Amino acid sequence: MKIAASVQISRINFTNFRRKSGYVGFQTDHFPVLGIQQFNENQLQGCHLLFNELHGERSIDEPHKHDFFIINLFEHGKGSHTIDFTEYEVGNSQIHLVFPDQVHQWVIEKETVGYQLMISRHWFESFLPSLRFSASYYQNHPVIHLSKETFQTFLYEFQAIRREVSEESVFWEVIQKRSELIGLLVSKSVEGTFKDFEMYHSNPIISKFLQHIDEHFRTERSVSFYAEKLNISANYLNIVCKKNLNSSASSLIQDRILLEAKRLLKVSEMSVKDIVYDLGFYDHASFSKFFKAQTGMTPSQFKE
Repeated sequence: MKIAASVQISRINFTNFRRKSGYVGFQTDHFPVLGIQQFNENQLQGCHLLFNELHGERSIDEPHKHDFFIINLFEHGKGSHTIDFTEYEVGNSQIHLVFPDQVHQWVIEKETVGYQLMISRHWFESFLPSLRFSASYYQNHPVIHLSKETFQTFLYEFQAIRREVSEESVFWEVIQKRSELIGLLVSKSVEGTFKDFEMYHSNPIISKFLQHIDEHFRTERSVSFYAEKLNISANYLNIVCKKNLNSSASSLIQDRILLEAKRLLKVSEMSVKDIVYDLGFYDHASFSKFFKAQTGMTPSQFKE
């Protein structure tokens, strides 16, 4: 079964990448949204996976987000990678994950040698179970440091995908299964690296709660709303959150609202007035009070 249009190998230079009107994926979104086709040199339709080599100095100067999933494997790296306004150091033997809809930018120095998989949103939906744990956990830990042995295991799989997509006849099943295996390897690496792993996954209520927040945070701020969705009491939901994450349920809801406010202020072309409306605040004053309490800055100061 030949499906050359489904995968593609390419070298992409992101040096001084800037937004172009033709690169916006969805007109209804408030951000510059890049679709996987924008990185496909041949502009083939139906492309679900791209393999890219990352060599040398490059930068993404203007924050943007993608509608696809990215796995970066750095063999040698030096620089910084900012994901949802948190800056991470780029170093040797690392995995960097960027989920669909996350805002990111980076500055990578000339020593960089790395490899990248771009997985379309369609493939990502079937790929996600291979990560095993909630997406929110990985979004809190997007950079994974690998041992030399583990790095070589990842490198073998990346190079195997590279060989597959270079073949004249490319088989979808092989590429998909290899990408799922990489997802499982990411899960294994995370489980052995981060100390808060058990806190996030000792109770399934946590991951379900965070998923519901992602779906409803614009319109629902009440802990009782989410507790009802989970078929538990608001009091018990608070107990679970404090026990497992050392944070109240209401704080987790506020954290998600704040993240979206930062995204809209920094990346979108929306006015503060429009952002107030989009996030469901009563008026500008209530939004400003909320934002300053969380960040120490007014929305206008952060936008600048």
